[in-house]
Amino acid sequence: MYLGIDLGTSGLKLLLSDKQHHVHASVDAPITLQRPHALWSEQHPAEWWQALESAVAKLRAAAPQAWSQVRAIGLSGQMHGAVVLGAQSEVLRPAILWNDGRSGAQCEELERLVSDSRQITGNLAMPGFTAPKLLWIKEHEPHIFKGIDKVLLPKDWLRLQLTGECVSEMSDASGTLWLDVGQRCWSERMLAACDLTLAHMPRLVEGSQPSGNLLPALAKAWGLPDNVMVAGGGGDNAASAVGVGAARPGQGFVSLGTSGVVFLVSDVYKPAPELAVHAFAHALPKRWHQMSVMLSAASAFGWVTQITGSTDESELSARVAALSPDRRAAAPVFLPYLSGERTPYNNPDASGAFIGLRSEHTAADLGYAVMEGVTFGLMDGLRAMGQSELSSVPLALVGGGARSDVWAQLLSSGLGCPLERSDTAHAAAALGAARLAWLADGGSEDEVCQPLPVAQAFAPDAAQRELLTRRYTRFRALYPALKTLF
Repeated sequence: MYLGIDLGTSGLKLLLSDKQHHVHASVDAPITLQRPHALWSEQHPAEWWQALESAVAKLRAAAPQAWSQVRAIGLSGQMHGAVVLGAQSEVLRPAILWNDGRSGAQCEELERLVSDSRQITGNLAMPGFTAPKLLWIKEHEPHIFKGIDKVLLPKDWLRLQLTGECVSEMSDASGTLWLDVGQRCWSERMLAACDLTLAHMPRLVEGSQPSGNLLPALAKAWGLPDNVMVAGGGGDNAASAVGVGAARPGQGFVSLGTSGVVFLVSDVYKPAPELAVHAFAHALPKRWHQMSVMLSAASAFGWVTQITGSTDESELSARVAALSPDRRAAAPVFLPYLSGERTPYNNPDASGAFIGLRSEHTAADLGYAVMEGVTFGLMDGLRAMGQSELSSVPLALVGGGARSDVWAQLLSSGLGCPLERSDTAHAAAALGAARLAWLADGGSEDEVCQPLPVAQAFAPDAAQRELLTRRYTRFRALYPALKTLF
């Protein structure tokens, strides 16, 4: 058995899988988010550990026999978060998360200090990344900065608790702005610009390599065998790619999670920072990926469900599905920038907006507008990646929002490519983490990185695409018109 641990923003998931690609059990534990000030987004790592302990207890109870046969553990997690540790590995302050927007000024400073930072890192300096967060701490919390001994990413802090080892891997490290992404090693120049050294960084491995073993005391407490190995793992999106079998160039996925992602695998390093496209190392050796990211996706639909007083997201989704084409054509246009935006604007101050709102609009109209606005945001991302032409290559569809048929069809028509959804798509990151554990335990890519069984396929609908194309033109005009008003 292989255990995948996925540390998300709103919850932690555990998944048990075997060598026949059978998922024996999965469980979830919730995690809360704190926003103490405008633009801030924080969590305390202690809550991550509490969630893991809770999930372990649930999984042991749900599948005791499978649990006792775990050979290796893989880790996946929310990217970019800054966990700063003191000399005794104590957490010095709450972790600053990926969707925190406070460090815009520090991004400008970092690019001024290292004029070729975009070539080294493959990315624009954005507030979501880790390096500007450390510059913010240095400026605003100097007493904390002076005490920093190590900086870890969220899943790698969990690894430290599991193994006692400070280790990261290439895909997650790519999102720090400290990695030379083409060379797959820490950049001492980028670190020096943040007044850090290699000593502050964890050791690097590939995602499919071992990173350490589970601490004996923890293995005993959890009822696991001795010498359970912990793999390098991956950032949540790279792990999701492994989970859906996207290991080869041209393969990829669309994710409707808290954030929205278009992910494409490459066997060469292809940075395109000018449009805020991410170029990261994959969780597999000698591969990279391009990725567009929007900061509010399924979370935006959760938000509109709440503010309209709808029963739940599935109920509102059903009401959206019942709307006629004429009603959809008359719906307001939604800018989905509830947490600012990355691709293609890199603007933490961007805001959400309904344009064309009228008294006759209902909760269903607003729900449709949000689904459509997120679809348009992902179309922006595909366009920024140079992929605006129609494609016949299917992409996997993952994330919690992927459960909605009406949204999946909208995405297929908008992006102009077939989408394939598996029954386990919502757990792709945890499954990918388990698969990375299998690879680190000696599995071959051909046997491990299999595509998921397709439960439902969605193909572009010509009439729907025509409507979306017309409304997308309007959507594209709104950001430049409103930019100075955010």
